[in-house]
Amino acid sequence: MEIHEGPAQAKKELPNSSLLMAMFAAGIGGTFQYGYNISVINAPTMSVQSFINQTWQDRYQTAISEKLVTLLWSVIVSIFTLGGLMGALLGGTLSVKMGRKGTLLTNNIFALSGALLMGLSYPTASFELLIIGRLLTGIQAGVSICVQPLYLGEIAPTQYRGLMGMGTSIFITVGILAGQIMGLREVLGQEQYWPILLSTTCIPAIVQLMILPFFPESPRYLLIDRGDDEGCKKALKQLHGASRWDGEKEDIEKERNNLLGFKAKKPWELFTDRSLRLQLLTVMLLNSAQQLNGINAIYFYAGYVFDEAGIAADKIPYVTVGTGACECLTALTCGLLVESLGRRVLITGGYVLMSICCILFTLTLTFTDASPVFPYLSMACIFAFILSFGLGPGGVTNILTTELFTQTTRPAAYTITGTVNWTSFFLISLVFPFIVLGLQQYCFLVFMVICTAMALYIFFVVPETKNKSFLEIQNHFKSSNRKGQSADSSAATLLASSL
Repeated sequence: MEIHEGPAQAKKELPNSSLLMAMFAAGIGGTFQYGYNISVINAPTMSVQSFINQTWQDRYQTAISEKLVTLLWSVIVSIFTLGGLMGALLGGTLSVKMGRKGTLLTNNIFALSGALLMGLSYPTASFELLIIGRLLTGIQAGVSICVQPLYLGEIAPTQYRGLMGMGTSIFITVGILAGQIMGLREVLGQEQYWPILLSTTCIPAIVQLMILPFFPESPRYLLIDRGDDEGCKKALKQLHGASRWDGEKEDIEKERNNLLGFKAKKPWELFTDRSLRLQLLTVMLLNSAQQLNGINAIYFYAGYVFDEAGIAADKIPYVTVGTGACECLTALTCGLLVESLGRRVLITGGYVLMSICCILFTLTLTFTDASPVFPYLSMACIFAFILSFGLGPGGVTNILTTELFTQTTRPAAYTITGTVNWTSFFLISLVFPFIVLGLQQYCFLVFMVICTAMALYIFFVVPETKNKSFLEIQNHFKSSNRKGQSADSSAATLLASSL
């Protein structure tokens, strides 16, 4: 009897194919777009600047200054982050009103509109359309990075929540890699193709609109937010299989019973809730560190290091594709390891390794002229840093943001963390050139301090959430918050008695 049950049990443990297809449907038009629109804008830099120059000349019969061209190009690139911030502020509210799936589908309006405007910018001789188009794609990315993790975390069974949560990071890295590949000269990287290149953001949106409608809304949203018992049951059967949906239904019902009488909270209400202060502090630190940990600096220095290593200028784009492939590979690896090693080990280890890489990279950049070997050591540091980021912080941060909150607080938490993430992204884009100018290669020592501080915080404060229900995780933090409140109360009593 035991011989027959073994294979059946092993088969039962495999994720349902419908669950994996739902993850693909959510991701291809979700965070894939975030990664794609970050990287695809790099290839047509010179072509778009030439277009701005020519358009200005034709429109005003005078040459445009180099500074103004640079300013307009900077606006085209950076307005994506402003759109992302706007999308992050919208995402939580929309996910409550329209549902997770409904928001993801509606969100494609921004992607399609942005693609259309960017594609029309050249034939209409209007660089303003590029700016508006990039703003709209930013809004789409901002909503996606809030709502997609919500959807994936809520449709996943407890034992696969880490793997499904990694879908957010995996699709970002695949999007970055796809954008780098599409920007190669052999694909759409030639000057005459740049309007088509920028408008290809419509393709993932169309794919999602074709596939996602066949998959259900989040079962947790249906039961807890909408009270749709039958819809929840039907969704669980499709996503988890007819033979294993009931255990997850029981877990959702426990969470619903615990939240009876509670409504979805607004973002500002989370700040006034003392029982959530540790969770909120944790996810805000994790999301700000995701942008401030030096990953953007590594990509900034990559071209310089590759040039110093003797790689021909026309070959550097291909090596840059290698960095994207590297990050994509580690995101996939993290997805395989997150359920066996746990979240805490991966993210702490990732930050420790990034701290070490910062020190080594500072040394190799400092002694670049001392030996021809050092540029190659710098290249090794770049790939090691990207591997460390993808293995831990790049993927686990979104999983923890999902797991540290319950149904009524999770959308508001994603609004807050999305705002923190995009604001940090904007600030590092704005301040980073000045940091490099002032500190040069020693800027990585600043990032080393940030990475080390985050590793210590996670090690001492953040619990392991692997294989725990949302309710169990919440109860752990309630206990921690009560201890903190008791300590505050004791300190206040001691201070009062001493006066």
